[in-house]
Amino acid sequence: LLPIVLMVGDFAFSSSFHIQSSISNYYSTPMRNILVGVLFVLGFFLLSYKGYEPIDNISGTLGFFFALGVALFPCTHSLAVVRTIHFLSAALLFIVFAIFSLFLFTKTNKPVKSVGKKQRNLVFIICGLVIIAVLLIIALIFILLPKEQIASSTLIFWLESIALWAFGVSWLVKGRFLS
Repeated sequence: LLPIVLMVGDFAFSSSFHIQSSISNYYSTPMRNILVGVLFVLGFFLLSYKGYEPIDNISGTLGFFFALGVALFPCTHSLAVVRTIHFLSAALLFIVFAIFSLFLFTKTNKPVKSVGKKQRNLVFIICGLVIIAVLLIIALIFILLPKEQIASSTLIFWLESIALWAFGVSWLVKGRFLS
């Protein structure tokens, strides 16, 4: 729900009906503390994730550091190195989300997969592929479009939102909140 909370909260607290060009740009709005807080909570959830093998814990730990990188190095900072760390952390965090969905959540410790596990795996794979597709589209946008056009549109915000929602669905299915 992060993108909606940021958008609605900014509408309420700033009386501006302007959607930011990216989720990270909400750092420069009254919603900064919510954005940073959610990234920290997300990071700690990833850090606490325990899977079947060490790679699961390594992925969660990397996700933790990347989430903190997004939170602590704002994309609107005046120093280019800070912005670079932010963007690398964000891209790597989304890659970790895709790895969780495609490779970690699809694992099982049982020799035969149940029908339910096969159905859940299909959800995980679709969610992971959506995340990868979004990352590729965002990369193409940054390659093909002028910075001014990107900054004046909400396309990145909505693409990031789709990737976050895909990971959210994957996480909720893995935790059996959604079956």
